[in-house]
Amino acid sequence: MKVLLLKDPKDKDSGPDPYIKELGSYSLEATLIPVLAFEFTSLDSLFEKLSHPECYGGLVFTSPRALEAIKICLKEKSKKEAWSKSLKQMWNIKPTYVVGKATASLVEEIGLSPQGEKAGNAEKLAEYICSREKPNSSALLFPCGALKREVLPTVLREKGIPLESLTVYQTTQHPDLQESLSSYFSQQGIPASIVFFSPSGVKFCLQHIQKLSGDLINQVKFAAIGPSTAEAVRGTGITVSCTAGSPTPQDLAAAIHTALHPH
Repeated sequence: MKVLLLKDPKDKDSGPDPYIKELGSYSLEATLIPVLAFEFTSLDSLFEKLSHPECYGGLVFTSPRALEAIKICLKEKSKKEAWSKSLKQMWNIKPTYVVGKATASLVEEIGLSPQGEKAGNAEKLAEYICSREKPNSSALLFPCGALKREVLPTVLREKGIPLESLTVYQTTQHPDLQESLSSYFSQQGIPASIVFFSPSGVKFCLQHIQKLSGDLINQVKFAAIGPSTAEAVRGTGITVSCTAGSPTPQDLAAAIHTALHPH
């Protein structure tokens, strides 16, 4: 049975994509189609803020892209030196809150210690932060995307925990998306399951998929990596057959396997 994963492939260097591998262990043949492209913005402003750890109570990351923005900053020799000489140590005295394992491993790559990765989504991370932070303390710095959901900022605001958001990337549609979808459907036919990995992915892909599937769309089991993505799918009137218990290859593969073999 075929599964279509609407996500970017993992870095080429780190071996096969874990989602493809995990689905393969259930004899499901998965294919990846990259959906999103990212444009990084305000990088000077980001590094300026990172240069003043004394002004903040800690860091919050809810997306791997925000860390890619920092890594781009650190490619500059002078910034890299400043980071490894003093800034990294100064930030390490403060908490770095993350959502999910992918974001946590990127935080470790820049030399910081992540916490809260078991949260798995913004709602649970917000609860975790509220259990650790005192109201009216120094603001937490939150580098994020232009399309960030308001869940985390709203919960922290209600609890009086200051958060300073800075938009460091914009999400756009991958230039090859339509072509990739058309060639997948013409060569492989209609997959047993289609998996969305973000609300933006739903926005950019669903119309094309509906067109390519025609009346057979009702046979497809739609899956989502987490609650906000599932909500975006339902918002279009499509039924979500399963949502991963947490955003990991293991949980997603198990959920899809169960949805495809209900007995």
